[in-house]
Order: sequence, then structure tokens, then C-alpha cells
Amino acid sequence: MIRWGECLVAAEKAGVVLAIENHWGLSSNIDYLLEIYKPLSSSPAMGMNVDTGNFVGDPYPQFERLAPYATIVQAKTYYGGGHYYDLDLDYKRIAGILRKANFKGYISLEMEGKEDAATAVPKSLKLFREVFS
Repeated sequence: MIRWGECLVAAEKAGVVLAIENHWGLSSNIDYLLEIYKPLSSSPAMGMNVDTGNFVGDPYPQFERLAPYATIVQAKTYYGGGHYYDLDLDYKRIAGILRKANFKGYISLEMEGKEDAATAVPKSLKLFREVFS
């Protein structure tokens, strides 16, 4: 049995944040994810990693619900098409949602496309610098 409180105490002592992520399975249900997160959110060691590519269905309303809790945002790109799935995410819209939520955390770049990383990562970085600046 996981004892979240004990994990958070240890994390706080170590100076790290444990971030729950909207991933597949149970955490793809935003209501359930928030049901797990909210009771633990008073700990400074509890965070939320919001992954732009891990939503089932229309991502934007779900992203809006999670953005106020985001500690970090994992922004995915799919240049060259995706390996398992392919999303055409509107990062201008996502940036607007983050501004509205007063997000001040980090945005990590995750490229999951088939295009060579040597060209796809710089394209992703250019896009993110444009929309998130």
C-alpha cells in the first residue's frame, strides 16, 4: 500500500517535488486525477505534471481544468507524424490557457515524431519560444 503522506514528507526533506502526471489508465480521467491530487496539494512537495499529449478526446477543456494545478507542463510535438498517435496541438491556444491560469513553472519539450530529432527538436523549440514568450 502506498502511503502518500510518508512519500511527501520524505520528498519535502529531500527538497524534491513528486509530480503526478495525466497519463493513460486511471489518470486519464481528469476527475479521478484531481481526486488524488487535491488532498495532497497542501504539501510543497506535491506537484502536477500536465502532459499536453496525454488527453483522451478534446484536450483543451481538460487542459484548462488542470492548468491551475500545473507545476510543470510537458509539451509534445509530432513532426514527421507520431509513432503511436499523432496530435495537431494548438500551442497558441495552450499558451493562452497557461497565461489565464497564471502558470509560472517550466515547460519541457518532448518530441515524439518520426522526424529526425536533429531537425524536429529545433523546430519544436522555435515554436515554443514564439508562443510561450
